[in-house]
Amino acid sequence: MMSIAEAYNNWANTYNEVPNKTRDLEARAIRKSLENGGFEHSLELGCGTGKNTFWLAEHSKNLTALDFSEKMLEKAKQLDPENKINFQQTDLNKTWPVPGENFDLISCSLVLEHIKNLDFIFAEANRTLKKNGSFYLCELHPFKQYLGSKARFETKDGTKELEVYLHHVSDYIGAAEKSGFRLKKINEWFDKDQKEIPRLISFIFKK
Repeated sequence: MMSIAEAYNNWANTYNEVPNKTRDLEARAIRKSLENGGFEHSLELGCGTGKNTFWLAEHSKNLTALDFSEKMLEKAKQLDPENKINFQQTDLNKTWPVPGENFDLISCSLVLEHIKNLDFIFAEANRTLKKNGSFYLCELHPFKQYLGSKARFETKDGTKELEVYLHHVSDYIGAAEKSGFRLKKINEWFDKDQKEIPRLISFIFKK
């Protein structure tokens, strides 16, 4: 199975064009969850091709966007000709190249299924957030993972599945509490109505 960075480099050319229910529902989820926010300094983890980046930039005075994938970042940068956003290629499993206690918002969308160690992510979020800062994250719902759903994309050679890790709801909340966060809000997001299994789960934690 290919590495996460390699997989997203290969996916970059078609990521924005191919229908993707998970991507599109998450785009609605973040806009609904943070619609009342005006942020001074924001940090986006796993910005990809920029599906949320430019919306976050409109609601932030300064935005730093990190991603594993060089090719995904190239796509995102094409939409920022004035270089207003600080894009950085970063392995989120290592210390993030940003100052401590600097951000009042960190957002993380559809990233943590590729991260084994949640404790490290929450510890870094705590290090880099200001006091009373918010950590928004949204992921594929564990219920979908239990049924075998995972990130995948089509190529001329067939379907490529990405390496993923299963995190239960209690894993997110436990890792957050261990790093000193308190849960402010939790939401489940459905494709059509609440008779179906939810596709996504989102959290807002406060430092």
